[in-house]
Amino acid sequence: MDSKILKSLQRGLVIPACPLALTANRKLDERRQRGLFRYYLAAGVGGLAVGVHTTQFAIRDPKIGLFEPVLALAIEELERAEQISGAQLIRVAGVCGRTRQAAAEAAFVRRAGYHAALLSLGALRADSDALLLDHCRQIARIIPLFGFYLQPAVGGRNLPYSFWRSFVEIENVVAIKIAPFNRYQTLEVIRAVAESGRRDIALYTGNDDNILIDLLSPFGFDAEGKLLQRRIVGGLLGQWAVWTKKAVLLLKQCHQMHRNGGTIPARFMRLAGQITDANSAIFDAANGFRGCVAGIHEILRRQGLLAGIWCLDQKETLSQGQRAQIDRVCAAYPHLNDDSFVRQNLDKWLR
Repeated sequence: MDSKILKSLQRGLVIPACPLALTANRKLDERRQRGLFRYYLAAGVGGLAVGVHTTQFAIRDPKIGLFEPVLALAIEELERAEQISGAQLIRVAGVCGRTRQAAAEAAFVRRAGYHAALLSLGALRADSDALLLDHCRQIARIIPLFGFYLQPAVGGRNLPYSFWRSFVEIENVVAIKIAPFNRYQTLEVIRAVAESGRRDIALYTGNDDNILIDLLSPFGFDAEGKLLQRRIVGGLLGQWAVWTKKAVLLLKQCHQMHRNGGTIPARFMRLAGQITDANSAIFDAANGFRGCVAGIHEILRRQGLLAGIWCLDQKETLSQGQRAQIDRVCAAYPHLNDDSFVRQNLDKWLR
């Protein structure tokens, strides 16, 4: 990985997990897909994550055939943004499946210009930890790894401290997205990285239910009388696929507070709860996250970025009562949205 990209990743970035823009007949809406990418890049993100859960894993179905086209569109928009700004942006691609499929995907995304693979282990849920680690090592020989602790509710599995302690010994691991939605398991990943001595692995929150607390917390562990400290420096999040301009501002404020070394103002603790409350509605926590992708789409539809909330699976839609909950949080926390930013630029992004 390019040293500038690696240093940027280690400083901490906003990386939205990009949704899929579809027409009413569930075909790729290229105009709105490009518009989404342009929105994120104009908001000031440090890169994009494409082909991940939020992009819908079904894009890999040969009958649908959207995996390569959508990832190629993202590269085009990233290169366009880099030419305009001169900044380098990180390109993260989701890679999943058993080893043969994952290796083929990793080889494709590397050729396509992606810097790292966000490696899902959902297809190996029944395998031993030893087999999982061998799988990770094989993919790491192809492309740098963005490790991924995915919550079981959406296809992940519980991974013990011992797994992560061995995982961080893989040389080509550059970052880990911690997304078990569980504090005990979150701490195990951070402790594994801290105790390994690897200062080059960047920690990113994927805990959409605890974003701000993750970013504000100084984590410390005692190891034989020595204090080992680590910090979660950024986020690769589905929640940051909406209201992204405000997410960029939020991360800047968190970085500034850490640099100042001061206390965390009470208003940020209140804000942490508000963000989690908003996420509970958007991600459909009340119904086991069944409507999480549709909930993201609903926010983007209200802003005009998407034409509808359609997903590839016709059964994947808002849960009963979810729209009312989204109404509630939108009314309760107007300071979380970036509606005015979108209104000012929407026509330009959708050209």
